[in-house]
This record gives sequence, structure tokens and C-alpha cells, in this order.
Amino acid sequence: MTTQADSRTGALTPTTPIEPAGERYVYDLSEGNAGMSALLGGKGAGVAEMTRIGVPVPDGFTVTTSACVATMRNGGTWPEELWDEIQAHLDALERRTGRTLGAAERPLLVSVRSGAVRSMPGMMDTILNLGISDEAADSLAAESGDPRFAWDCYRRFVQMYGEVVEGVPGQVFEDELTALKERRGVAQDTDLTADDLRELVATFRSVARRSTGHDLPTDPREQLRRSVDAVFGSWNSPRAQVYRRLNDIPDDLGTAVNVMQMVFGNKGDSSATGVCFTRNPATGAKERYGEFLLDAQGEDVVAGIRTPRPLPELESVLPDAYARLMAAMDLLEHHYKDMQDIEFTVEDGTLYLLQVRTGKRTAAAALKVARDLVAEGAIDKETALRRIDPAQLDQLLHPTLDTARAPAPLTHGLNASPGAAVGTIVFDADTAAERGGAGEHVVLVRWETTPDDIHGVAAAQGVLTAHGGMTSHAAVVARGMGKPCVAGVGDLRIDADARTLTIGDTVLTDADTITVDGTTGLVYAGALPLMPPQITDDFQAVLGWADDVRRLGVRANADTGEDAAKARELGAEGVGLCRTEHMFMATDRLPVVRRMIMADSTASRQAALDELLPMQQADFEDIFTAMTGLPVAVRLIDPPLHEFLPDLVEQSLLVQRLETDGTPGELESARALLARITRLSETNPMLGTRGVRLSLLYPEIAVMQTRAIIRAALAVRERGLDPRVEIMVPLVGFAEELRSAREIVVATADDELDRAGEPELDYRVGTMIELPRAALTADRIAEHADFFSFGTNDLTQTAIGISRDDAEESFLAAYLEAGIVSADPFASLDVEGVGELVRIGVERGLRTRPDLETGVCGEHGGDPASIAAFDGLGLDYVSCSPYRVPIARLAAALVRLDDAVRDEK
Repeated sequence: MTTQADSRTGALTPTTPIEPAGERYVYDLSEGNAGMSALLGGKGAGVAEMTRIGVPVPDGFTVTTSACVATMRNGGTWPEELWDEIQAHLDALERRTGRTLGAAERPLLVSVRSGAVRSMPGMMDTILNLGISDEAADSLAAESGDPRFAWDCYRRFVQMYGEVVEGVPGQVFEDELTALKERRGVAQDTDLTADDLRELVATFRSVARRSTGHDLPTDPREQLRRSVDAVFGSWNSPRAQVYRRLNDIPDDLGTAVNVMQMVFGNKGDSSATGVCFTRNPATGAKERYGEFLLDAQGEDVVAGIRTPRPLPELESVLPDAYARLMAAMDLLEHHYKDMQDIEFTVEDGTLYLLQVRTGKRTAAAALKVARDLVAEGAIDKETALRRIDPAQLDQLLHPTLDTARAPAPLTHGLNASPGAAVGTIVFDADTAAERGGAGEHVVLVRWETTPDDIHGVAAAQGVLTAHGGMTSHAAVVARGMGKPCVAGVGDLRIDADARTLTIGDTVLTDADTITVDGTTGLVYAGALPLMPPQITDDFQAVLGWADDVRRLGVRANADTGEDAAKARELGAEGVGLCRTEHMFMATDRLPVVRRMIMADSTASRQAALDELLPMQQADFEDIFTAMTGLPVAVRLIDPPLHEFLPDLVEQSLLVQRLETDGTPGELESARALLARITRLSETNPMLGTRGVRLSLLYPEIAVMQTRAIIRAALAVRERGLDPRVEIMVPLVGFAEELRSAREIVVATADDELDRAGEPELDYRVGTMIELPRAALTADRIAEHADFFSFGTNDLTQTAIGISRDDAEESFLAAYLEAGIVSADPFASLDVEGVGELVRIGVERGLRTRPDLETGVCGEHGGDPASIAAFDGLGLDYVSCSPYRVPIARLAAALVRLDDAVRDEK
């Protein structure tokens, strides 16, 4: 015997669980708990847990994720026993409530809601008021004394069922609703009368008939069956798939379906619906945060159809319900020991909670909540760290608006998601996805966003909506993605056909740029200047906790003193990769580099190199200064020389033009350059004369770079600083290559030290492991290396046989879509292939040199999933771009915490 919370009082009463003959697919709310989210979905487990601890929730049952998964595996066919099990639980629900689905007297109305294992707000489908009919509507009207309420429920059901289950375009219903309001001369849905709504039900049914070619079914149990099936199907809707890809949610989890007795927030001014958070999800402040609507149902709040009221105002209109809500919020945060997101309904003054889940929050809020909960003694530091997504820290490292220099704003709305965004106006999600995906900065401007806009929100810099509130779809999704959002701008007028937006006397088109400040809710015309991100005390404190836990070192890729200084500010423990060729591309240096490449004798080449040496030395001094006391790995020139010359095709066209219009001197010079470009050009330069091969063919280049490095270190040390020098030879495939290159470097470095009378400067010489052969022969290569740095960008290309640029522009997206690869191998390490080469390289290198230091300096060094693999492979450090250093620090700590949990088990 178990207990069930009474749907009206929250009191627990006995109920008998229903036991199916085979695998169990349906559970009453009284039979679950918070630990069953994998089976009951997040929503079902949350409601079950609230039932268990005595929070008032409507009665109901949950169809499990396993039912959805079994249906997907069966090609859309339900497990044989599923419908019988659902009907048995529905029969029990009818007995407990004393109501019958679809009955003319005391009808039972239910909601049918999705419930994914991991929260996917707004991505899947919901049907409310299922079980209503003409007779049931009349009965509800008589029972409640409010015909308008009854027919409002009816029109909502027809609209939602028609769209979700029958596939009627939702805009068709909205157009009819708008047209009726215009005919009646009213602005809000709530201004329509019972007769208006009765007329609207008939209109909606007619619209559905025209769209589908048949009448909507009237059997409520058939409606229930088809609604559950539609929720299953919404798991694979385009918007849900996009959301899962953006948030790394597996496709095979499926969704649960929650069938619950309806409670009504649309029964007049004594009823309401809302969404609230136990703390502010934008800032993390310990304050009640949320919104509500009187005389409404829950979808009205999250869909942004009406602009809701702030939560504190509920106290003045429904004080008893507000007090009970505050108590429930306290109870749930204390119970879960984390910020909670709660959906509630007040029916005739009585409070019900419909959902509880861990609240999505901005990165700034995540850090503050974590730090505050530790200070309050609710959780320990390790738990706090586990609750922060490393990738989310990227939000804190983007610029914000310089409000002191901002002009007068065009308008203001709700500051729904913090940060500033500058971009060209776009009015639809497809355009935002196309233009944003091509690298253009765009701001998506909508009347209100819908779940179908998810791909556009992801590609935009920010979001601006005319309707909606702080808990609307636009706000919730934008906060989760770290996108600035201003919502509910009441004076924003959008003409989608003309592609214009109007604010007061200002008219803007999709050729104009705007700035939105999600921190203040202000909107500006034009592109405003932004300020660098500010590192907060919460950020420093939480990352300090991570540093206490992690084993893996974190360095940065930095090519300038400015980059190195920023990296150190963000916690980098050195430079893992300084790409010297980037220093050659400055406008004042490129002509000198070209003279060096074009030289027809060693003497003329040396003259150009002598001119380059002090330039490189100055750069190295800046980096050694910024990183004093920390190691700096300087990579010798890597790309082929022709990359520093003009494009072959462009130079050929120039020669053709000069043959007609140029002077003899211009033509001779252009032809000489074309000849040199042609000689240096290669069919596959990525695997051609680059890296160590350049140092061996043109040793004078390696000599110049080594002299610049050593002279810079000595100059910095003379200023009382502590340079830690590492010289890295790229693209080694043979041990003999590294032996020869090391000989050049060591001879040059020692010569510089002898000349300076400074024999004490320590320096190390190592190599990048970028080729499979290097990993496989790492034991021999290690004989000549003080350290290995795995260059996983090129190692991925050479191991898999994929050109990064070509793949990302051609077949890689199709491979991801088809599931041939689970992730972009250039973004997240291919553990089975490339990772195995790294493992072999580390093991064989250490076999020869037990003191060999190993790191990684590809883009994977800032990817949390890759960092977990590198930690497991025993690397000493990862190196990534400066702004990914905090992400790497936290990710490296989480690996250790995960290992500790596994060890305990």
C-alpha cells in the first residue's frame, strides 16, 4: 500500500499500485521520487517528489521514458500492453477524483505534458484541458458558475490539440483569435465573453476540419491516446533535435508523459498561473523571482502571449496563496539544496504546484548561487563545483555595454538575460540561422519567440521581443545559452511583410544595426562600444576551489604580450603554444619576410633575417614579461613559406595586367614573384615543406628565431624577471629530424649564452607530436626531447585523413546529422582513434624519459570532454586560447571529482 496526495488538499491518502503483467510503463505520482528521473523524466520525478514530501500537486500518473524509447525502436508502434496500462491508471485516477474523463456530469479534464530526463524548456509538446466537450463545457459552466471559464478551456483545448496532434498550423488559430478580438473591439483574450468563446470553438473546429479534411475526434480516451503519442513524437521534432545538439543531450533518452488532473488558473480574478525561481536566475541574488498572470493558464506565461506581472504583486491580490507559495519555495530549495524553478497555479485561491526542477541560470548566477550555498552551509565546495557547467563560463568572458558612454535609448523592456549584443536586425529564425551561421552578427527581433525559433536564437547575438516576460520562452532559452535578451517591449511594432520595426518615430529595417542590453533592458539604435568583461569575486573564488582540486595544469596559447597577460589574469599557468609565424604577418614585417623568402642567396636571406630578429625579440620579451616565473613554449615557424606570399592566382592575374598596362620594371618584379610563388607552391602544403622540414632546409630561419628567443629571455632577466624558456620543434615524424633540429637550436642558444657570458639560463627543447608516426615512435623521439606537446588539430587531420577546412564546409555536418560521428572531431577529441595515439605517445615517451613533460596545445585543450580524456591519459597540462582557460580549469577539477565518486563506488 502506498499513499497519494489529494488533488485538492495535498493530504496523503492510501492508494493501491497497479501492477501490469509485463514490463512496467506507467506509475502513479505516489510511486515515484526524485531519484527516478531517468524513468519518469525530470517533470514526473519532480512532481512525484513533491507528492512524497507533502507539497500540494494535482493527481495523476506518468508514462515512462522507457515507453517512449520502446515506441521509437518499434518504428512508432506502442508496446502491446501500454494502452491497457494507461487506461487502468486513468480508471484509478477517475475513482480517486470522483470524476470521469469526458463525462457530461462532473467531467475530469487532464493535462498531457512532456517530461524529458534533462530539462528542455519549451521544446516538446503539451495539451491542456483534454476531456472537454460541448456537454462537459456546459457542466463545468454550471459547476463553477462561470460559463466564460468553461468555454475558454474548450477553445484552448481545440487550439492545442489541433496544432500538436492534428498538425494544424498554429498561426491559423491565432489569426482567427485576433480577427475576433478586432471585431469585438477588445485588446486581450480575457476581454472576450462566453458567447465569443463559444463562437471561437466552432470556428476553431471548422479551421481544423479545413486543414485536416476530417473532424476532430470526440472520444476523450482516443484523444488521450493520440495526445500521448504526439508527445512521444515531439521528442524528435526539429526544435527538440536542435536543442539536444546545442546542449549535448543524447537522442536515445526519450521523454516521459505526465497525465495530471487539470487545475484552473483561468477561473477569474481569484485564480492565477505563474513561474517562479527561489533565487534570481539572472544574477543569483537570494530573492524571490518570477511572474504570474491572473485568469490565465500556464502556457500563457511561458509562451509570452501576454506580458505577466512580477511575482511580488501576487501578495496584494491573492495574499493567502502567495504565503503558501513562499513556504513551498522555501521547502523545495531546502529539500533540493539548490535554486528551484517552479510552475504553479492558483484555482479559486487554492495553490497547486505543477512542476519543480533545478532552475536554469546564467553563468554569473551559477557562480553566485554556488558560492552562497557553500557559505550558507547547504552544500560543500565539491558539490558546488559539480553544479557549474564549464562551457557556461564562456558567458562571463564576453564584453558588456559601456552604459556611461551610451546615448539615449530607443526604448526599454524587461532585462530578461544579461549581457550586451550588437547586430543587424533579422525578423525570422531561419534568416538568423543562415546569416548568423555565416559569421554575421545579428539580433533576432520577434513579436515573441516560440520553441521553433531555437535555431535562430542559437545563431543570433541577442534577442528582442515585443511580448513575453522574464520567464517566457525567449528569456529562458536565451539565459540558458548565454544570449542577451530584452523581452516585453510594449511599444515595439513589427511589420514582418515590410521587414521593419517601429519604436515611436523611429523606423528601422533589416539593414539597420541595433544594440540590446539584456542587463538593463535598454535598446539602442546603432552599434554601441562594448567594455571588456569584468572578473567578479564569485568567479575568482569558485575557480580557486577548482584549482585546489585539479591535477591537470592549464596553460594558454598566446602570440602577443597582451594575450599572455590576459591569459595569466584568467589563471593560465604558462604559455603552451606561442606561434611565431603569427608575428610575421604584421604589415611592417610582411615585406621583410617576403624579402627573406625571395632571396636568391644565403647572404641576402640572412640580411632579411637580421632585420626580423629584433622584431621577434621584442615580441618574445613582451610574452616572457607577462609570464615571468611560468613556462613559455615557443614553436619555431610551422606553415610553408608560400603562405607569406601573395595568392598564386592573384599574382598570375597581376602579371597578365602588367603585360598590358605596366612598366618593364613592374612586370619584371611581378614575374619574379610569380616564379617564386610557383616554385614554393605545393599540391598538399599541409603535408609539404613546413614545420621541422623548414628548419632543416633553411636552418638560418631556426637560428634567427632561437637567437631572438634567447636574447629576449636574457633581456627580461636583466630586468629582474624570471623567464622560463621552452623551444618547440613542430611536425616531427622521424627521430632524426628532431635530433638534427635540436642540434641547430642548442648550438645557437649556447652560442648566444656564451656571447652574453650567461651560462646559467635554463632552456628546454621539445617537439609537437602531430603525426601518427611520431606517436608510434615516441620512444625514439623522446631521446631528443625534453617535452612533448600533442598538436591535436593536425594529429586529428593526419590520423583520420580529414582536411579540417574541407570537412567542416562539406560532409562533416551530414556525418553528424546521420550519426556517423557523435561529435565534430576537431572540436571534441576522437578518443578511440586520436586519443589512442596520444596514449601510445605518452606511454612510449615516458618509457624512454620518465621525466618527460607532456601536454596538448590543440583546440581540444579548452573542450571539457577532451580535457577529461587528457586527464585520464596522464598528460601534465592542456593549453587553450586565453578566454577558455577558466573553462579548462573547472573542467580539469570536475574530472578529479568524478574520479573520486567512482572510487567511492
